[in-house]
Amino acid sequence: MKIAVTGKGGVGKTTVAAILARLYAEEGRNVLAVDVDPDANLGLALGFSEEELESITPISKMKELIQDRTGVDPEGISKMFRLNPKVDDIPEKFAKTCNGVKLLVLGTVDVAGAGCVCPEHVILKQLISHLVIQNQDVVIMDMEAGLEHLGRGTTSFMDRFIVVVEPGTRSIQTFKKVRELAFDLGIPRVEALANKVRGPEDEEFIRNNVAEDELLGFVHYSNGVIEADRQGRSPFEMDDAVVSEIRRIKEKIDKTH
Repeated sequence: MKIAVTGKGGVGKTTVAAILARLYAEEGRNVLAVDVDPDANLGLALGFSEEELESITPISKMKELIQDRTGVDPEGISKMFRLNPKVDDIPEKFAKTCNGVKLLVLGTVDVAGAGCVCPEHVILKQLISHLVIQNQDVVIMDMEAGLEHLGRGTTSFMDRFIVVVEPGTRSIQTFKKVRELAFDLGIPRVEALANKVRGPEDEEFIRNNVAEDELLGFVHYSNGVIEADRQGRSPFEMDDAVVSEIRRIKEKIDKTH
């Protein structure tokens, strides 16, 4: 099972990704949660402490590892490097575990321009490809906001995309754009999960804008999730109602996998 969780900024995709990961781990599954968002917050949502997360170096910032695996010249004299570096041992070596979930923080590549072909980008692309094609764990990726990851094509082998939306036109537009691009990449399932839903009017808005067979379900607005964020704790332990709603959505995902 390989799931990418995406959506525009602020819709709650990290909360959804973290609770899904915890639910699969609760079943005794091997779960790898991958933080692909430059604003990396997945660890806190899984239950890691701030001190534990400060000790984690994103893969994209591991200069010695990148030099070793790509063969890049550390002096920067030559621009020649391997385009298919060894990455299959990276999850086992560098993932940290909390509450039964392994966390791998990928980080991002700081470049001006989307067409970067640099050692850091090559490592991340090769690693994501390994995670979705060869890794046997349940893999849940908390993606960066927007559509950049689809433009790079690094997630084209995912089983499904879950686009977290809120009751608003801009969020729905993001879902439609992601759906179009994901289908072009051959991703078999692209579905919306409606978050921060406050009542019947919000539910009606979502149903009027998302086809029934593309809607996974509703997660209602929660003060518990907000309080979890304030305290730096996992929402899994702070709001049973939200966990129950995402559990029902997970059961729907499992039935259609």
